[in-house]
Amino acid sequence: MIKLLKKIYRIHKDFWTKSNFYNFLNSTLFFVLAVIIKGYADNYVDSSTGTPVGDIILDNIPTLNVDEFVVLGTLIFIIISLILFILKPKFIFFGIKTLALFIIIRAFFISLTHLGVNFHQVILDESTFGYSIYNYLFSSKSDFFFSGHAGIPFLFALIFYKEKKLRYFLFFCSAFLGIIMLLGHLHYSIDVFAAPFMTYAIYKIAEKLFYKDLKLINLS
Repeated sequence: MIKLLKKIYRIHKDFWTKSNFYNFLNSTLFFVLAVIIKGYADNYVDSSTGTPVGDIILDNIPTLNVDEFVVLGTLIFIIISLILFILKPKFIFFGIKTLALFIIIRAFFISLTHLGVNFHQVILDESTFGYSIYNYLFSSKSDFFFSGHAGIPFLFALIFYKEKKLRYFLFFCSAFLGIIMLLGHLHYSIDVFAAPFMTYAIYKIAEKLFYKDLKLINLS
């Protein structure tokens, strides 16, 4: 453990130049802007009256109790993401900016689609460990298209694509959370199946917009 901490210290000591520090501030401000936009979009969709629609997959599978998988799975993924950025700081700038772009574009899309909660959607148990944190981070209940639970791990898999084992693990997380969303009827099937395609498009846009930050990764 001590060796790992020393290694992390050496990595960050050499990494945090003045220009990188300012880049981090810019990345953080962009992410904060994205969160603010998301907040307005969440409030809008939650206040809009949506109508539940039929779904060929959800209509043919039972609703399962997936509380722990949704809550703990999501929180564990967030922790893993933070650890990745700590261990691999050269991914921080591109990662934060690309995630912020994802949040902004998704906020736009959820504002366009006013679907109602599925008739058989599971109600997450408030007594589930970590629920209060999860509910604070993901308070909206009507942000359907497209799935962030499936999309964000997929996005991270693209960001860390050159890390082979990590890439496969993140793709697995994307598939796992996507399936969990369907089993709990927390998303319509189009939300989950469209997520990889939407995410890939966002990633390609990020490559053009944040090419200097991507170059930092490629040169490492």
